Amino acid sequence: MSSVSFRDASCVYPGSTAPAVDALNLEIGDGEFMVLVGPSGCGKSTSLRMLAGLEAVSSGEILIGDREVTDVAPKDRDIAMVFQNYALYPHMTVADNMGFALKMAGAPKDERERRVRDAAELLGLTEFLDRKPKAMSGGQRQRVAMGRAIVRNPQVFCMDEPLSNLDAKLRVSTRTQIASLQQRLGVTTVYVTHDQVEAMTMGDRVAVLKDGLLQQVDTPLGLYDNPVNLFVAGFIGSPAMNLLEGKFTERGAVVNGHDIPLPVTAADRSGHDGAITVGIRPERFQISDDGQGIPVTVSVVEELGADAYLYGVADTGAETAKEGAFTSGTDVVIRVEARREFERGSTVHVTSDPEYIHVFATESGERLDSNASNGATSTHGASRSAG
Repeated sequence: MSSVSFRDASCVYPGSTAPAVDALNLEIGDGEFMVLVGPSGCGKSTSLRMLAGLEAVSSGEILIGDREVTDVAPKDRDIAMVFQNYALYPHMTVADNMGFALKMAGAPKDERERRVRDAAELLGLTEFLDRKPKAMSGGQRQRVAMGRAIVRNPQVFCMDEPLSNLDAKLRVSTRTQIASLQQRLGVTTVYVTHDQVEAMTMGDRVAVLKDGLLQQVDTPLGLYDNPVNLFVAGFIGSPAMNLLEGKFTERGAVVNGHDIPLPVTAADRSGHDGAITVGIRPERFQISDDGQGIPVTVSVVEELGADAYLYGVADTGAETAKEGAFTSGTDVVIRVEARREFERGSTVHVTSDPEYIHVFATESGERLDSNASNGATSTHGASRSAG
């Protein structure tokens, strides 16, 4: 098994002036499950394809272990790719699909059959070895694609959105199986997804990208508790973090026309007199029974059984133009006590402990508060500062 290193690795597609991946610096440990996540066009799949040798590296270098593979042919990199569309041969049986790469490599028939059987047993595919892909479900086909990668015993697994063709329920069960399988095999894995819930539940660490730039690398909880900028704050978490615009005051900040305390010292706010954005997770809002805090008009309550989320509008006290219409506030989401009844159109007041409030500069997006929520430690690995 081997580590993976991206060192100032960039990729510029022919005919484009802007890099798809810009000076990526990322260290992936031996046996680590690293997830690359971000919106469409952020460079996550390009980064994976650079590692696999399917896209040329315009500058910088990529290493697998101590070996530089920047200009090495894909077949000589000792990686195994799992694609979004399975990429199975329809005329071959499951066993033949799984063993095809070994056959092309000249592995003896006995060894091929043994490794295919071992992988099939690991993936629960033993009874399907004589079937063809068309006679299998999407989840079963994805396991065959995984098996084809496993039998090669590679140094690195590269997985490009392997679950995106599955239905929601099957995605949940399959991602659990993949994470468990990777842990048992101990193979270094680089996994690409646009689904931040998938990233949070599968990765040992998660790398967040935007516009070809690495924004932050951390554990899932590290990202959740300590986003380094507005983009990461708004992208990580489901439901998303509530982001409310405001401005510093002597006692804290005024947000939506209401005073709130902040975890920001004089040093944190030094030199910043522009607009700020306050971030509060849905579960960090508290319903106030004494009328204190920000008033929120209830729009709807989403009952989930064990949990419930209140969707509403935080009152600003004045109408402001927004996208050609007029609104009197900002949309917010609040996790509330399950089965507690709230009347649509009624007003509740919410507060939050300053310890769990995040503060960002609205224009640059950078984080202003120096306190780490819940004591989490950020291992920010941005290749360049990106707002």
